[in-house]
Amino acid sequence: MEYVSALVPPVVMAAFFIGLIVTIVKSQGGDKKAKEDAAVDAALARAEAARQPEAG
Repeated sequence: MEYVSALVPPVVMAAFFIGLIVTIVKSQGGDKKAKEDAAVDAALARAEAARQPEAG
């Protein structure tokens, strides 16, 4: 029975990891993709504007 207790933690961690990967893959794209892309583009534009020195 020691082999069962030795195998349970890796199996549980593997199951959670697989669930995490499935969730990430399912959340990619879809109807909210354009909104997410716009938010990322806006954040990148703000960061770029903050890095640019003020002109005159």
